[in-house]
Amino acid sequence: MNIDWAALGSVFGVSLVATVALVSLFTLGVVGMTKQESAAAQGGSAALARTGAYACFALCAGAVAYGIYLIVT
Repeated sequence: MNIDWAALGSVFGVSLVATVALVSLFTLGVVGMTKQESAAAQGGSAALARTGAYACFALCAGAVAYGIYLIVT
């Protein structure tokens, strides 16, 4: 049995980067939602924080949908 270590390392690296990116996007979305509540309490612009949070969540959903698409096809 031969193991292609280069391919295994490549899959590991791409998986690690994708995981960190997805978690970071979700974290930015959560932070944006908390900033939205904070900005609303201080009288600031909550719309920008809400829009950024929704964009982060939409990108997360798109990445998950793409991953499911890759698994199914």
